[in-house]
Amino acid sequence: MLEMAAAELGKYAARHIRRSAWSSPTCRCGVDFRLRRGRLAIIDGNIKSTKSAKYDYIIVGGGTGGLAVAHRLAEDGRNSVAVIEAGGFYQESGNFSVIPAYGEAAFTSISPDAINESPERDLTWPFVTVPQASAGGAQFRYARGKTLGGTSALHSQNYQRPPVGYHKVWAEQVGDASYEWSNMFRFYQKSTNLTQITDLRAKNASFPPNNLVGETTGPIQISYGTWATPIASWIQRAFRELGVADAPSQINGAILGAQYNPVTQNYDTQTRESSQTSYLDASFNHGRTNLKVYKHSLAQKVIFNSKKEAVGVAVQGFESGHPFVLSADKEVIVSAGAFQSPQLLMVSGVGPKATLQKHNIPVVADRPGVGRNLQDHTIFNVAQEVNVQTYTGLAGDRAAIDLAEKEYKNNSPPRGILASQLGDFLAWENLPAKYRTAFTAQTKADLAQYPADWPEVEYIVASAPFGAAEFSTPKDPKNIFYFTPCLNRPQSRGNIAISSSNMRDQPLINPNLLSTKTDEQVLVATFRRTRDFFNAKSFKPVLIGEELLPGKENVPLDATDEEILTYLKASNSGWSWHASCTCKMGRRDDPMAVVDSEARVYGSGTPSICRLCVGGKGLGRHFEGKMRRLRGFLGTGSKV
Repeated sequence: MLEMAAAELGKYAARHIRRSAWSSPTCRCGVDFRLRRGRLAIIDGNIKSTKSAKYDYIIVGGGTGGLAVAHRLAEDGRNSVAVIEAGGFYQESGNFSVIPAYGEAAFTSISPDAINESPERDLTWPFVTVPQASAGGAQFRYARGKTLGGTSALHSQNYQRPPVGYHKVWAEQVGDASYEWSNMFRFYQKSTNLTQITDLRAKNASFPPNNLVGETTGPIQISYGTWATPIASWIQRAFRELGVADAPSQINGAILGAQYNPVTQNYDTQTRESSQTSYLDASFNHGRTNLKVYKHSLAQKVIFNSKKEAVGVAVQGFESGHPFVLSADKEVIVSAGAFQSPQLLMVSGVGPKATLQKHNIPVVADRPGVGRNLQDHTIFNVAQEVNVQTYTGLAGDRAAIDLAEKEYKNNSPPRGILASQLGDFLAWENLPAKYRTAFTAQTKADLAQYPADWPEVEYIVASAPFGAAEFSTPKDPKNIFYFTPCLNRPQSRGNIAISSSNMRDQPLINPNLLSTKTDEQVLVATFRRTRDFFNAKSFKPVLIGEELLPGKENVPLDATDEEILTYLKASNSGWSWHASCTCKMGRRDDPMAVVDSEARVYGSGTPSICRLCVGGKGLGRHFEGKMRRLRGFLGTGSKV
């Protein structure tokens, strides 16, 4: 494994913060969850005195989606709600997932070695994929959050909403017009509390606030932060030079173009906003005693009665194995993520009949689509040294890190590089004609299935590497700019399977990326487009030296499409941690559909399925806004 300066910085930062008084959960930069616990029952599943109980609703998974649903179901006080979560409060592990800049290290590498090296290893499931054909049989890490807040406690905090065309496709696929943009927009607005751009932000990193929707009543704090990545204003010039126009906004139903993006970040404290700090904290603050959280608790099986109705969940203490049962008077809601939601369904008897019989699991419902249709976005990285500050410039420089921490701690609101999640500028486009000349008729047909406002490609402007296996970064501190393109109309499909009937055994995860000619051709075209951005006249003044990644020695300027593809597959491609669609939402006559438009499992009375696994066609990009809105939508009574 080559040197990864950003990951090294993350390791140092985690050690440094955790041993300081600053890491106390009651400090300004943390979340005072200890004071709030008295208002809401937090039950530890590891404790052997934990007893079986009955509630109206049981929610499996206290992550991005589960806590949103719990908040909505409990808010009128009439429903009793229990959340089952394998992890605990992420703040108990220090401030690594609280301070925006430090949180990036969880997703810097897909190498299996990173499972034990990541500063956030206590907050993630140790998932490793099955051997991947496109990578010569290699296996890779796939990080998922194991904590209250789920992966919203770990990810890059980018907040976008899908375009209008995406919602139209969704509504058509599931046969339900309520998923049209015009019907869903109010649910987006209900979920967020937006702080507009302020004067603390650099003038060249701002844009008119009248381009933003004024949303001030929801639990999720979104903002633009006090610090902007300096490289962004330079790459924006390159985008403009090569025909990528500025986008007026990324949350109003149109995202094509380039712009500074809002992030899930509390403006006053400049700290991460997760589903725990938003939805669960809102329940804390309102004193909702009808909501209980079972932390350190692992759901083992959904219990069905003779009528195929879900009536409860068998649970064990995550470490202790202490068994207990939570019964549901109304509904069981599975919100365990795109990997463990289908796993839980299968071990409970809902899934492909042959798979269930192989593991001696009684069949409740033969649903061949459970665990199928897995989708994610293939990504790669291009990197070069620049003459403006980036995250990697701090790596190994303790004095620089100490100075950055001082700037963050001694200002109100906090300022400096630590107040940024380091990827605050994004661009989306459909590839121009000059890059499509090698596309086959099939590739063109595959891409034409999508509405025109659904981008083919996204570009992440980052100060740290993101989601690929190897990075060649100098050992001495240098400011490295990482440019991360992503495929937004992927045709490759993977799957999730089970290795046993026990939830403690890891599911078999097969992303199966780059398994179609279409994805390969778009990847190569995007690589050529990326090099043209770096060669833009307006971008040259900020660059130092030659390309570091992949480097012209690895991919010459005159490389063929096949040579580019071979390099990307072998050394520099990964995914954006956006697994989705493994419990597909669809019409009743779709044999691969798992749930209907009300998120109810076909072939059973309940449960509902929430979280990322409900998608049909692949998701447009950073879908936290979509997922939190969907969870809030399903939890209002409109769909549950």
